[in-house]
Amino acid sequence: MSVFSRSRSKCHTTGLSLNNDRLYKLTYSTEVLLDRGKGKLQDSVGYRISSNVDVALLWRNPDGDDDQLIQITMKDVNVENVNQQRGEKSIFKGKSPLKIMGKENLEALQRPVLLHLIHGKVKEFYSYQNEPVAIENIKRGLASLFQTQLSSGTTNEVDISGNCKVTYQAHQGKVIKIKALDSCKIARSGFTTPNQVLGVSSKATSVTTYKIEDSFVIAVLAEETHAFGLNFLQTITGKIVSKQKLELKTTEAGPRLMSGKQAATIIKAVDSKYTAIPIVGQVFQSHCKGCPSILEHWQSTRKYLQPDSLSKAEAVRNFLAFVQHLRTAKKEEILQILKMEIPQPLCGLVDAVTSAQTSDSLEAILDFLDFKSDSSIILQERFLYACGFASHPDEELLRALISKFKGSIGSSDIRETVMIIIGTLVRKLCQNEGCKLKAVVEAKKLILGGLEKAEKKEDTRMYLLALKNALLPEGIPSLLKYAEAGEGPISHLATTTLQRYDLPFITDEVKKTLNRIYHQNRKVHEKTVRTTAAAIILNNNPSYMEVKNILLSIGELPQEMNKYMLAIVQDILRFEMPASKIVRRVLKEMIAHNYDRFSRSGSSSAYTGYIERSPHSASTYSLDILYSGSGILRRSNLNIFQYIGKAGLHGSQVVIEAQGLEALIAATPDEGEENLDSYAGMSAILFDVQLRPVTFFNGYSDLMSKMLSASGDPISVVKGLILLIDHSQELQLQSGLKANIEVQGGLAIDISGAMEFSLWYRESKTRVKNRVTVVITTDITVDSSFVKAGLETSTETEAGLEFISTVQFSQYPFLVCMQMDKDEAPFRQFEKKYERLSTGRGYVSQKRKESVLAGCEFPLHQENSEMCKVVFAPQPDSTSSGWF
Repeated sequence: MSVFSRSRSKCHTTGLSLNNDRLYKLTYSTEVLLDRGKGKLQDSVGYRISSNVDVALLWRNPDGDDDQLIQITMKDVNVENVNQQRGEKSIFKGKSPLKIMGKENLEALQRPVLLHLIHGKVKEFYSYQNEPVAIENIKRGLASLFQTQLSSGTTNEVDISGNCKVTYQAHQGKVIKIKALDSCKIARSGFTTPNQVLGVSSKATSVTTYKIEDSFVIAVLAEETHAFGLNFLQTITGKIVSKQKLELKTTEAGPRLMSGKQAATIIKAVDSKYTAIPIVGQVFQSHCKGCPSILEHWQSTRKYLQPDSLSKAEAVRNFLAFVQHLRTAKKEEILQILKMEIPQPLCGLVDAVTSAQTSDSLEAILDFLDFKSDSSIILQERFLYACGFASHPDEELLRALISKFKGSIGSSDIRETVMIIIGTLVRKLCQNEGCKLKAVVEAKKLILGGLEKAEKKEDTRMYLLALKNALLPEGIPSLLKYAEAGEGPISHLATTTLQRYDLPFITDEVKKTLNRIYHQNRKVHEKTVRTTAAAIILNNNPSYMEVKNILLSIGELPQEMNKYMLAIVQDILRFEMPASKIVRRVLKEMIAHNYDRFSRSGSSSAYTGYIERSPHSASTYSLDILYSGSGILRRSNLNIFQYIGKAGLHGSQVVIEAQGLEALIAATPDEGEENLDSYAGMSAILFDVQLRPVTFFNGYSDLMSKMLSASGDPISVVKGLILLIDHSQELQLQSGLKANIEVQGGLAIDISGAMEFSLWYRESKTRVKNRVTVVITTDITVDSSFVKAGLETSTETEAGLEFISTVQFSQYPFLVCMQMDKDEAPFRQFEKKYERLSTGRGYVSQKRKESVLAGCEFPLHQENSEMCKVVFAPQPDSTSSGWF
């Protein structure tokens, strides 16, 4: 006989119904498994909660069989391993349910609940007040299984998972309920990195099968899965599988049906202490007994965040762990730690506090930093860059920076950096559908209005850099104005800003201006401006005539610019860029494709290649170098991009620029560059964030001073700890258990550059060095408050990439040597699985795997285009497991 049956009266139920005066005896179990997605039981951790269940019909509305009140009682509760191979290592061995759960939890779990069903759907869920939330959730998970319908269709239901879209498929002998978990509306904390390349992809499914025999439901089987993976590194995955099973064993005589017209009257008669509570799962926090305070965490972390230790993986690992602890800390606790480090606070501490991205951490760091003083510029800059790299910035952070910009700032460099980072936050908030927020609207007006009214060259540059991060469509007219009419450096900055806009914004009107700049229809422009304008045209769906005119210009340009544009065209063809098809069409014309045009000599170059390539992703690098006619570097531009499908991330860009140096070697400047001041500097983009440019020297006297005192040491563009990947997800499993998925990726980065110039040897050298340590951690847990299972992984590597360009200009054609090397890099993976009781007893299993990514040289000329090959040298695995 079944626990549920169709009503035998003339008014048939649309859901499930119990027979009168019967007590139904069932068995129930819910189990959860965690693994890395391989699905092998022996590689999983988890636990099972099982019990007997008594179900009885207390009341049926005399006016309709579809309105009923049932009582559900869990009995004989047990907790055990799912993996029976655990044997003597089982944390439950020799432990009674009372010892495992505690008296309060066990008694609460075994108290009956009432479920009011109308048309098979939950009207109200009744339980006792002040029961532990985690225990109530387990009972909610069981009660939600009683909600179903016996006909096919799609509807919305409210159960423990929230308000969800569900689809029923009725077949002979069974009903299948498919719940669209991504549609569930339930209040849960969480955030993720919006950029798809750095983001986490997840998939969730829920299928519940009601088995029917002779028109009776005899069993319920439910399975819910949550799988995730890091987009750009597919070896980082995880999976949660939660199952529920309810089976009828027997029936016997039960309580007589209570009479009455209202369910509320019946509930009060059963027990006046019953109260209606939501069927939707509620949030609970597990209390950590004996856990260290945030101050104690800092004291154990501090030694790893010393400046000399930041390049090590253990520094990044401890940085990520400390950020997690800071997210639960109060403002006063954080401020206490910051003030303890006076007079020389650690920059790594500022990185961590800012990366925590909580209201308390923001208030603490703003109280600590004095922007009116120029005595702590390094700390202020570290704070601002950490804001720029924020994984999920909010309006509060943007408001704080706007307030600082409008206030008094002691350093002009910091003032410029504040505005640059405001631009970054505007773009990130707009990408997250926050363009209409009041602070974003205010920031837009600040950037665009400031650019319109700027009188000083320094202010114009500042607002252009902010716009380069914000990428506001409404800023394009101003950019076109400055690109075409501005002075050299401003014009160049405006065109490089336009270069960052996506294809839909590079309209025909924009390209008309860019064509005028390249062909110098209205005024003479510097080579750097003209070549950037040409690059934008060629990268944004150029027309046949645009390509033809650019090709026809080759041969009429200054010598090195001729060679540079020729290299750009050849790179488009070799790398099969989107413009390659139209370029090939134009090259069929003899006037555009002939020996005279394509035999131009020079040393300028452009090359694009792959760092790594797979069916689903690719990493590319590109290097283009433009020299002046005298052999002095005019601009070198090194870019690294990461692609996942059609989504891209501008990982890094390092541009070194020089101008006005021809007088040092008595050379003649190129056309349009006769009156340029002596200058050299470096600009960088890191993870789509334009940083404040760095100046090597500015002016002839500054140049001579630097040449006489130069040590050859590189100048740092950015150095610090960055929280790059940040995904936090709290899941309400339909079994009632709580799951958490945390994925964090941090890196210690040091990008530096140098430009050396020797009159004696008539040689110039540029050097760009990238040093990066990356650590990615995952932490998956399932918590019932009395037992917890978890899976932690860590993947780490330390990598270096160096580019060196040496030019000897004692004769023409001058000699050029370029090299880009990637250092050998260790690659380490760690895995830790555990099961732990709230009393402290636990099981842990750990694995470690190491390999080496061989170093290599990357081709920088089309004559040497073989892709750099990466070699893995595997090291022996190590595995351990036992008690802790």
